[in-house]
Amino acid sequence: MNTPIDNRNLTQQPPNSPRQRFGGFALLARTVDKCRASITRTLGEYHYNCPLDNMLFEFKGITGDQFKIAVVSARNYEDVAAWLQSNGAPKTSAEIEAWSDKVETLKLKDVAARQGPNRQPEVIESCRQLGLQFETVSLCDWLEADDAASFQLCPELAEK
Repeated sequence: MNTPIDNRNLTQQPPNSPRQRFGGFALLARTVDKCRASITRTLGEYHYNCPLDNMLFEFKGITGDQFKIAVVSARNYEDVAAWLQSNGAPKTSAEIEAWSDKVETLKLKDVAARQGPNRQPEVIESCRQLGLQFETVSLCDWLEADDAASFQLCPELAEK
């Protein structure tokens, strides 16, 4: 299957879910969307080559600049996944699956703690506004809820 990269304008719609996997990689579709939007200057409030993207880059032993070169010439998400699999640190399918599963279950509080004490109050407030429990919510759940609220994809979240 070939899933075309749709060059999302991230000022008008969110990137793909961090859970969307291509080649088994969590974060890949979202990172591709943000990379493309950074190239076309339609990134909005999002950031490319941020700590989230760098989780993927560090796992594979590549840089954001290397990834961007691959994304520029890719026509679909599977092309990027194939490039990622054949570049950087070699990873088995089992290693990719285990890493992706771990990413999906990361607690937001643990990620925020790594970013330093100055970031934590902002993230706690965001959780409160989204109706999420900072201590228990996963990073992926928080990102999806924030996307939904930002773009009013989920009316009950947009009201908060």
